[in-house]
Amino acid sequence: MRPVIVSNRFILGIVAFSVSFGLSLVPTWNFRQAFFTGVITVVATYTAALFVDKRRRNFELLLLSSFRKRIQETEGLKSRLAREIEQLEIHRSLLYTETKQLQNQILECRNQRDSLHRDLGVFASQRKQIESEVNSLKNAITILEQNQVELNNTLSTLAAEKRRLEVHCHSQLAEITQLQTQISDLQQEKQEIENSLTLLGRIKPQLEEKLYELRITIQDLETEKEKQNKILIETSNEKEAIAANINYLETQKTERHTELEQLQNEILLLQQERDILQNQVWELLQQVETFNQENIAVNPEAPEGEFFPFSDILENLDNENNTDKTLPEEWHTFFRQLPNHEIQVLKSIVEQDNPKQSIKKIAEANITMPNLLIDSINERANDTIGELIIETELEVPRIYAEHILNVRKMIAFHENLIAKQASSN
Repeated sequence: MRPVIVSNRFILGIVAFSVSFGLSLVPTWNFRQAFFTGVITVVATYTAALFVDKRRRNFELLLLSSFRKRIQETEGLKSRLAREIEQLEIHRSLLYTETKQLQNQILECRNQRDSLHRDLGVFASQRKQIESEVNSLKNAITILEQNQVELNNTLSTLAAEKRRLEVHCHSQLAEITQLQTQISDLQQEKQEIENSLTLLGRIKPQLEEKLYELRITIQDLETEKEKQNKILIETSNEKEAIAANINYLETQKTERHTELEQLQNEILLLQQERDILQNQVWELLQQVETFNQENIAVNPEAPEGEFFPFSDILENLDNENNTDKTLPEEWHTFFRQLPNHEIQVLKSIVEQDNPKQSIKKIAEANITMPNLLIDSINERANDTIGELIIETELEVPRIYAEHILNVRKMIAFHENLIAKQASSN
């Protein structure tokens, strides 16, 4: 790359020297003077080339700094979004683990409830069996008592037959002793059954209290589970709402861009129509002027301005186009390309000592950042004027001294246009 630049500069010096030497030699044919002029032109061309290279390098450095700032801002946004996404995922995992734990607790409580129900069923079946056995024992006792009464009756009736039935009496006594032993055994069993029934009656309220506590815990767990589900639903709804808001803002941004482009196209069309109408008015005024001159030639005694007041119309047109003519053509194109909020940024930079707050408000109103606004103004100026107009290296943005006069004229022209539109409305 370096040898190409050196060769280009060498060729430029040769061309400049030969052209200046030839042009200065042709009228005077003084070789010494022509040689000196050629050397001076070579030195001037080299200085101009060095100056142009320096300006180009400064411009490239400015562009690199603006690109670096943009990259840093986008990386910051990316890191913030990544952190927020990680926090949401951590929160979601915590909620998922909590729901799993709650589900496990609910399953354990249900298993305990089922086991208690089974135990209660077993106890109820045992109680029924014991009651049936007690009833059978009572029936047997009643039967034995009836038998004893019958035996006593038979003993009283058979007292006369005692001698005859002594053999039978011994057998009956043996049977009675056996029955008494059986009755005592049955009474003991009856007491044991009554004791077991009392124990069951004592245990029953404790079991009912445990069942009631388990039902309460199950209800509490179910309510907690419902709360957790509601929290999960609310977080998902909030996430969907944030995504919908982002999509809505992006659509609004695109719609505003399209509206701005349509307004710019309409402004260009209106400016073209204005130029056409001005040309038509100038032609009509020239025709009226010729008509007035002819009428003056025909009737010289008539006062001036009787036929048509073209001088007043010319003054109005001159006053309207004064600000238009003071600006160069490239500044006109630059002004046509600027939207309204970027003109407000230039106005705040020119009129305020520290315009950071106003630039920030304008950027927030147009859903962008202050650095991007300043970079877009500089890009438009570079495309139309060929130079940057705002210094971005300073803490407070400033307009270059060589461009501040044209910027003020452009702001005044914009204010005049707004005032005319307001008066026409």
